[in-house]
Formats: sequence, C-alpha cells, structure tokens
Amino acid sequence: MNESKKVVESFFAEVRSGKKLQAAHDFLHESVVAHQVQSENEYTITRTPQDYIDHVKEMQELYGQFTLEIQELLAEDNKVYVRWKQTGQISNGKTVVQIASAVYLVEKNKISEYWIQIDRKGLELQD
Repeated sequence: MNESKKVVESFFAEVRSGKKLQAAHDFLHESVVAHQVQSENEYTITRTPQDYIDHVKEMQELYGQFTLEIQELLAEDNKVYVRWKQTGQISNGKTVVQIASAVYLVEKNKISEYWIQIDRKGLELQD
C-alpha cells in the first residue's frame, strides 16, 4: 500500500474520528495549510496539530460522538483523496449526515496541506 495512503487512513481512524485526538501531533506537521474550497468563498487557513484537535472537539460538541465512514480512498504518489460520510446528532436528538471530501498532501510521512470540500447545503437542509 502507498505510504501516504497509510498515513491518511490512520489519521482518519485515530484523529479525524475523534478517537485519539492527541495523535494529531503524529500525523500533522507543525503548520498545515488547509484550503477550504467553497464555491462562493474559497479561503485558506493554517492549522497546528492543536488547532486540529480543537476543531474535532468542536464537531464533537455539535454532533456528539459521531461516526465516520470512509467511502473512497485513492492515492497517487504523495497525494491522497478521501470522501467520507459523518453521522452525528444535534442537540435536539436529530441525526445529521455530512458528506465531504479532501485531498491531502503528505510530506515526510505527515500531512502538510489539504483541500477540503463539504456539502454545506446538504447539512444546512437537515437543521
């Protein structure tokens, strides 16, 4: 298996899932460029491993201990494409599903950059 693919798959299983947040330091460089690809407002932020931990904690606050299912995982050299389905519950107990995808750039066995797209309209319609 492609080494970059292994890194991203393990990152999802441990960190993005919320199961082992401190492992973010093992999978992310100290500064990760995160491109938020939105059709109406693309922007780029920089995240540290701690920023990413806080980001997942925010999702846990919003959706509880959500489930995360990788639906597709493709790799070419040091770029890895992932499409996933995240299912959780909002405060009123209603189940919400989020579909998203991202391309991760892996350098020296850690994620250094990613481009993410989220079906924000689909999520909004579930509120």
